[in-house]
Amino acid sequence: MRRSFACICMLGLLAVTRNYADSPQLSKMQAAAVEAIKANEAQWNKDFEKKSIEALVAHYTDDATLMAPGTPPALGKDAIRVSLTQMLNDPALSLKFRATRVEVSKSGDLAFTEGSYEMTLTGPGPKPMQDKGSYVTTYRKLPNGSWKAVSDIASSEVPPSVSSSQK
Repeated sequence: MRRSFACICMLGLLAVTRNYADSPQLSKMQAAAVEAIKANEAQWNKDFEKKSIEALVAHYTDDATLMAPGTPPALGKDAIRVSLTQMLNDPALSLKFRATRVEVSKSGDLAFTEGSYEMTLTGPGPKPMQDKGSYVTTYRKLPNGSWKAVSDIASSEVPPSVSSSQK
């Protein structure tokens, strides 16, 4: 009886010690993921500056969804490519975004960012239209270690303009 009680205590102590030992490792893994995602979003901003369609599409998984203000959801890379190409064809396009929050799951395979964006587009009138808002992007870590967007959702803070037919 004493021997089994001692074994149980040893196993319990081993489990507690192992959990404490793994916790810093998990934090290091999460911190590395946060830095990788921040670097990915910095590159993503540069890819918008260059207006590089293939570089932009490469930020998404094959089954990703893009939900941009004023457009229907783009489901999958092919639809995302079409949606982004339409944006990139606008000579006034400028888009900058910045994460204010980056969270990584304890398992280290999922993450999300949320933040704000500012965008300039050709407006309905002669002047370019300014848009700003917030976004949430959900990421999945791929087997090669890279992080790709699974769901990218933006919400404009600019109220929609009333069309002349609705006046």
